[in-house]
Amino acid sequence: MAVYDLEEQEQLAELKTWWNQYGNLVTSVALVVALAVAGWQGWNWWQRDQAAQASAVYGGLQMAANQRDAKRTRELAGDLIDKFPRTAYAAMGALVSAKVQQDAGELKTAQVQLQWVADNTNDDAIRALANLRLAGVMLDEKNYDGALARLATEPAAAFLIRHKEIKGDIYLAQGKVAEARVAYEEATTALEAKQAQADATSTDRSRNLAYQEVLRAKLDGLAGAGVKP
Repeated sequence: MAVYDLEEQEQLAELKTWWNQYGNLVTSVALVVALAVAGWQGWNWWQRDQAAQASAVYGGLQMAANQRDAKRTRELAGDLIDKFPRTAYAAMGALVSAKVQQDAGELKTAQVQLQWVADNTNDDAIRALANLRLAGVMLDEKNYDGALARLATEPAAAFLIRHKEIKGDIYLAQGKVAEARVAYEEATTALEAKQAQADATSTDRSRNLAYQEVLRAKLDGLAGAGVKP
């Protein structure tokens, strides 16, 4: 039998008193922490499992998109949105599908998918891209006010050139030639600034030059619309 000296007995007595006072609280806190850790581990596992499943569906969607299979692409995008809406694959899949639907003339479906991306993604870049494409679809549907509303907020620099170009297209479709000229000129200025920063041998420089020709053609075309530079 263990023999304790007086100091040890006092320490044990203090410990027993403390435990009687706080033991239940300590046990409860320990239980909460254990449950939180288990829940966190379970959440991480669930997220990884969701991402893996969504990745497989997205792979199938890309194959269908490459084959220009609008129906299959639409179905797989719907699966991603319905079953894995919290994953990045849902937004990316909807963007891919919307492009296929637009090319196939299914503008209503494309608009619904792009609207979902714009309303649900947490990624600012993806939201900006969705709004740009949505404005393009609305332009095709002659919903000019709706298209301009999608472009009410200027995006990050990476999307600014296309943003201005689409604005010019919308204004031109409305017969607002002066406004279209301003938008095209702003797009051209932004592209020239980008070109000045591009490496002389980069493929970006070649693409920029081709894009400049597109914008120049649009500006030149405004002369026939009744407004001189």
